[in-house]
Amino acid sequence: MSELIHAGSLKALEDEGVKVIKGASNPIAVFVHEKQVYAIDNRCPHMGFPLHTGSICDGILTCHWHHARFDVKSGGTLDPWADDVSTYPVEMKKGEVWVHPVPVNKVTIEKLKQRLREGLEQNLSLVIAKAVVGLMEAGFPATKIAKVGVEFGTTHRQSGWRSGLTILTAMTNVLPKLDKTGQILALFQGLVHVARESSGMGTRFLLGALPVSDKENAQSFKQLSEWYRHCVEVRDPRGAERVLLTAIELGFSNEQLADMMMTAITDHFYVNTGHSLDFHNKAFEILDQIGLEHRPYVLSSLLPGISDVSRSEESHSWQSPVNLVQPLMGAFQELPAILADASSQGNAAIDEAALVKQILSDDALKTVKMMLDALKSGVSPARLAQHVALAAAERISRFHVQNDFSDWITVLHTFTHAHAVHESLRRSTTPELTRAVFHGAMSVYLDRFLNIPSARRPEPKDVEAEPQKTSELLEMMNKQQQVEESARWVVNYLARGGDKSDLFNTLGHALLREDAEFHSFQMFEAAMVEHDHWEREESEFARYAQETLIIAATRYLAGHAPTAREMPHTARIAMRLHRGEKLFEDE
Repeated sequence: MSELIHAGSLKALEDEGVKVIKGASNPIAVFVHEKQVYAIDNRCPHMGFPLHTGSICDGILTCHWHHARFDVKSGGTLDPWADDVSTYPVEMKKGEVWVHPVPVNKVTIEKLKQRLREGLEQNLSLVIAKAVVGLMEAGFPATKIAKVGVEFGTTHRQSGWRSGLTILTAMTNVLPKLDKTGQILALFQGLVHVARESSGMGTRFLLGALPVSDKENAQSFKQLSEWYRHCVEVRDPRGAERVLLTAIELGFSNEQLADMMMTAITDHFYVNTGHSLDFHNKAFEILDQIGLEHRPYVLSSLLPGISDVSRSEESHSWQSPVNLVQPLMGAFQELPAILADASSQGNAAIDEAALVKQILSDDALKTVKMMLDALKSGVSPARLAQHVALAAAERISRFHVQNDFSDWITVLHTFTHAHAVHESLRRSTTPELTRAVFHGAMSVYLDRFLNIPSARRPEPKDVEAEPQKTSELLEMMNKQQQVEESARWVVNYLARGGDKSDLFNTLGHALLREDAEFHSFQMFEAAMVEHDHWEREESEFARYAQETLIIAATRYLAGHAPTAREMPHTARIAMRLHRGEKLFEDE
């Protein structure tokens, strides 16, 4: 009896109709309805309103705040946005009512995962937020939370991989940069974008592999690669899917699959303004985190997009006034021999500043030659790609706000494409993929007018002073177009020895507290990853590169803030509910 909670006499409860008692962790409402006694958690699972103020009719308890309805016996809700309410066993002892403090329908990891799936299926942001908060607070691995979203997004969107899955992957990549609240916001934002993008889009059903059963007589990887390349060339996603699934079924490695798919993407220049290659890179990145068993759905989700893509060599800007196509085609013919000759060499010593300066110049043909010479001298394609990504970040760090606002996205596309090329070449290097380094460099060249006029790089002041509090940066970004002011703040913070980890967490929150659009997520993640590559080096140029990437990320985020901030408000509601706060009262 000591484990039970006394709720009073049955007669008194019948007179009162309802009584609230103190449970082990939450208040419990004890109802008498149609001569039966029921005990439920007094906090409405939707937004915490006290259920004892609600009303019961025909066995249905209705909350009077948002009209969520519950079966008073089982706790089940009739409204999918509300969650089930916990119920407690009741015992009668000589006319006295006793309540067991342990709920019948206790919240478990499996229930939270199921609720997350339901939130994705029904596109319910608050349900997703509460599931993410519950899972994270229970110590469930963040990558496994992301996996639920990837499984859903790659299955329930006939049009395949798009921005939602890219955001989810990017935010999963930057989780180590964020505090716990930031990690919750990052996963929530990614999952909500997946849900929104998948809503009403239909389920994907895989075609299956070709009926090849004897691996010894199976088509060679070279043959499959040729078939795949042809299918992509003629914009045949269904044929490409069967070839890809056959390669997976035959057990070809991730590196081989990446080579096959990236070759087809880089057969044309800067496809879909860089999105296609970026999406491919993100798909392979998330596989590294959630497991190779997801390859069929994840990789095949990239294929619906090949039926309608732009190919930059067909555009006027790549052919006039300077024809970039012919010089590049000539350079690409040299790549196999160059890489074969340089394969045994490491990253040769080059004038890195001069190389980046040339990529940023208005002489595209000289840039192509200098890049070829760098490869011939032993610079690896991945290292060359790293410098192209830095040049693209420099464009953003010098992007002048007098440009049309939409052109922020133009320079962003170049940077995220260059970053994706860099990461892809770190995974696997081929002459075909190396072509994309040159595609990126030419996009940097074509963006040159967006640095005219060029925004000045801030000079640090009062470097002997104490570093500012990072909360100042967040306060600054509460106003629109604090681009230059934010850049100056960051330069001073770094010069005064400010903690980078605190800064990166703050920049993450500057992103995640907004209703940010797709490209802002790309910008933050790409800048953080590229920064970390340069941070592993000890040189003046590496330090310059790190600062450039931080300035670029800061300026871009400041240029796109503030927003209505509806999504983070939903996440805050979920976090407050988890802490047991009363939303219907002032904070």
